[in-house]
Amino acid sequence: MKLNQSTFSGSDLTALIKKIDALLPQTQCGQCSYSGCLPYAEAIVKENAEINRCPPGGVKTLRALARLLNKNFEPFMAEMLKQEKPVMIAHIRESECIGCTKCIQACPVDAIVGASKQLHVVLAQECTGCSLCLAPCPVDCIDMRPLNQPNYKPEQARHRYYAKKQRQELRKNEIKLTKAISSNKLAIAYIQAAIKRTKEKKQRFDLHRTIEDPSKTKHPMLDKHDSSLNK
Repeated sequence: MKLNQSTFSGSDLTALIKKIDALLPQTQCGQCSYSGCLPYAEAIVKENAEINRCPPGGVKTLRALARLLNKNFEPFMAEMLKQEKPVMIAHIRESECIGCTKCIQACPVDAIVGASKQLHVVLAQECTGCSLCLAPCPVDCIDMRPLNQPNYKPEQARHRYYAKKQRQELRKNEIKLTKAISSNKLAIAYIQAAIKRTKEKKQRFDLHRTIEDPSKTKHPMLDKHDSSLNK
């Protein structure tokens, strides 16, 4: 069954997107080919994506989406059973970690803590098992280990995801502002230097004129003397 978007108001579509997003696992892993769970939910509503593109959610999520949208999940079941993945959690082998921070940057929900050149640690209660930390690791010291059930809470994972995105956006804006201020300072410095060069050039020109024709520039004391004689 296809969604007839013409029968939905803008607020209805927004509410439907939120309901779909709430059924997704909030791993923000990108395995659906979208940048996160919310963009995938939007794509489902716009009918740009089907309900079978969430391997972490598996059959459970497939059935829940089908029920919400009044769709038949059976055509997608065989493929989903092939794609479905067990719940996973990242584990860093401490003895091999070089403290490069690349996994910290890659984690969409800030579930890895540490500092440059120091040991990094996965927060077991926050890791969504997205596996996005694996590829950036230059020493391949991260394993994905299976779990019987998720340790994290989807709603909290969503909050942490958007908190990180907001922080990154603020940082980008700060960098842009700093560059703009630096550019402005450079422009002011350039103008000040140009004014200084102009003044120096004028001083040299006046000095040159004085040397060529001393009568054109009188000493103040001489001007005072001349005026006293004329009285």
